[in-house]
Amino acid sequence: MRVSPFIIAILLGSALVPVRAAAATPGPAGSASADRLAPAQEQPGTPAAEFSVEASLVSVNAVVTDEDGRVISGLKKENFRVLDNGTPQQILHFSPSTAPITIVMLLEYSSSAYQYYAQKAASWGAGFLDHVEPRDWVALVTYDMNSTVRVDFTHNLASVRDAIASLSHPTFREANMFDALQQTLDKLEPVRGRKSILLFATGANSFSASTFDEVEKRLKASDVTLFAVGLAEEEEIRSRSTSIGYMHARAALNSFAGQTGGIAFFPRFPAELPDIFRSITGYLRSEYTFSFSPPKTMRDGKYHRLEVQVVGPDGKRLTVKDNKGRERKLTILARPGYTAPPANPAP
Repeated sequence: MRVSPFIIAILLGSALVPVRAAAATPGPAGSASADRLAPAQEQPGTPAAEFSVEASLVSVNAVVTDEDGRVISGLKKENFRVLDNGTPQQILHFSPSTAPITIVMLLEYSSSAYQYYAQKAASWGAGFLDHVEPRDWVALVTYDMNSTVRVDFTHNLASVRDAIASLSHPTFREANMFDALQQTLDKLEPVRGRKSILLFATGANSFSASTFDEVEKRLKASDVTLFAVGLAEEEEIRSRSTSIGYMHARAALNSFAGQTGGIAFFPRFPAELPDIFRSITGYLRSEYTFSFSPPKTMRDGKYHRLEVQVVGPDGKRLTVKDNKGRERKLTILARPGYTAPPANPAP
């Protein structure tokens, strides 16, 4: 009987989003630290891009593509309709995204499977940097039993490459993915503006203190977009078996990404990676950002379902035509919900 490499890895490892401050271009957060992602700071002479909003404003990021995956640009405020628990809301602020990407690369880096997946995560993480622009902000965090900030937010991609290249032997065989996500979200909370996580992981979780439900709830309430790249798909396919453990791990990555309006990718061949990385950066550079203020009757502190629609001047669903004149339906990638503020928030 052939045993899935994913199972081997596990066995070896262990038996409304309230807007506190509006989007501003992040600045360097200082040197690498083992216990923090410092909030972004502005460099002297850099013009601020801040604006004030009321505490109950809900901010939504959306990417629009046709059914062939081509990103649709040039849409206006009038082309968007947002439903909060089925009720249409008035869009107050609208803008296409022009800000640099702010992204944390979160790498599973444990000694399980003889460091095979750790080395794979490091290699793929280095490859992603080829698709990042000098104006973007990148931070590097790794995790095994604990998460460690290797490089704080920086424009200096060479320093991130050097940090990846200098990663030493992982200390632990465990991979506490749930805790790593919680800790990364904690550290991202004071960082202003649009922010995202790119998770390179098998999806395995050894014995985190956090549960799946707790992480999912936290992601639902956050303003972070999560993209995941599964490390174990190729090995699972080659094993010619489908393990229950891998199915659960894959489902977790899909669920976590989907709750934030992101995507989970499961490459079977390394040749797929450049297109995946182009898709991730392309989505982040092509987002439309808009916001609305739910009425007081809907400020109940509960999770609300969001639906974003793209419509034409007649109010009907918008379609586009490809270069052969064929009508193509549009797909909207956006967060499926948010946690509404309470009617009487604490001072």
